[in-house]
Order: sequence, then C-alpha cells, then structure tokens
Amino acid sequence: MNILIVDDESLIREVIKEYCINAKYKVIEACNGEEAINIVKENNIDVIILDVMMPKLDGFSACKEIKKIKDIPIIVLSARTNEIDKLYGFDLGIDDYMIKPFSPKELIARIKAVTSRIKKQEEVFKYKDLVINFKSRFVSIKNKEIFLTPKQYELLFYFINNKGVALSRDQIITNIWGYDFYGDDRTIDSHIKILRNNLGEYKDLIITVRGMGYKFETKD
Repeated sequence: MNILIVDDESLIREVIKEYCINAKYKVIEACNGEEAINIVKENNIDVIILDVMMPKLDGFSACKEIKKIKDIPIIVLSARTNEIDKLYGFDLGIDDYMIKPFSPKELIARIKAVTSRIKKQEEVFKYKDLVINFKSRFVSIKNKEIFLTPKQYELLFYFINNKGVALSRDQIITNIWGYDFYGDDRTIDSHIKILRNNLGEYKDLIITVRGMGYKFETKD
C-alpha cells in the first residue's frame, strides 16, 4: 500500500514515514500541495496524509484538485482546531481530520480504519450485467463466469481501482509486473487486447489514451 505524506515540515514527514514503514506501508513524500498533485497524477496512491497550512498550495486547495483526479482517501493533519475548518474539510471529501500535535500510533490506526472501510466498499464492482468480486476474483457477465488469467485479473482490478484515471504504460508495468517485466509496449497492448476480448460487450470500458496508455471508464 502506497502512502503519500504531504507536509512542508520535514521532521513531521520523517516521523510519519518511520511509523508507516514499520506498519509495512510504502511511503512517498511531498512538501507542498502542487508537488502532491503531480505525484498523484504519476503514481498509484492508496492514502494521503495531508497538511493544511503549506506554501505554494494549501492542503484544502490541493484536496480539491486531487479529488478531480482520483477519489483517494485523505486524512488531514492540521493545527487548526475550529469546527469550521473541520466541516469544510469533510465537505471537500476528506475521510478524517487530526489535530496537531498528534499521536503517530493513532494516525496509523486511522489509516488502517480508513483503508479497511474503503476495501469493504470496493469488494464488489457492478456495472450493468458486469459483476466483479475483488475478494474471490470472480468476474461474470449476465451471470456467466468470465475466466481470466492472474495477470488479466490484476490488470482489470488495477483499472477499476483507478477508474477515470489515464494510466501510462510505464505505470501499468510498474504496478502489475514490477521489476519482473520483460517486454515492450506491444506486450502490454497484447495483454490489454486479450482482456478486452474476454470482457465482450464491455470491452469498450477500457479506453485507449493516445500517446500515453489506457483508462477504465464507465459510460454513466
């Protein structure tokens, strides 16, 4: 799981990073809102720890832009204690709000709570007659099971978890094959072609983004 820590104070980032690594999370750091937005565009981020008061672009403004890119769970850290700021954050779609100074152990507990809640919500994906059960790795169309290879499952799940996001071929390779990939862009395209064929009437949900890669997008 990838955690993005966004805070202009390096000491705070370092403390959070240490606890996240101990909890077996992978960590990416940003020191302002602008940098965070660019990281979200280029990486698969599972949870964002977001400070509010930062230079260049504050946390709330960054939150607005990030939510336009992808609906990533966001936990806000702030020294602001008034209710208006908290309510404003929740109106923007944040998942939790912690007051500084905070307990790193409590932050890890809240990360686990947020991700657990999100996973439960995303156990089953349904679109018309297409049903995908993430937990059992079961895919069906019109109640008929569709058999996919393990890599095809991973590709499909990765697309759905990044629905609406244009994904480069490099991102797909990194997140699905990692360092074990031996091939080129044509290999990726071949895997996508086979996956599309297996999806039958729903093959057009995987859209080619010319000059970049692919994205998964429903039509309603």
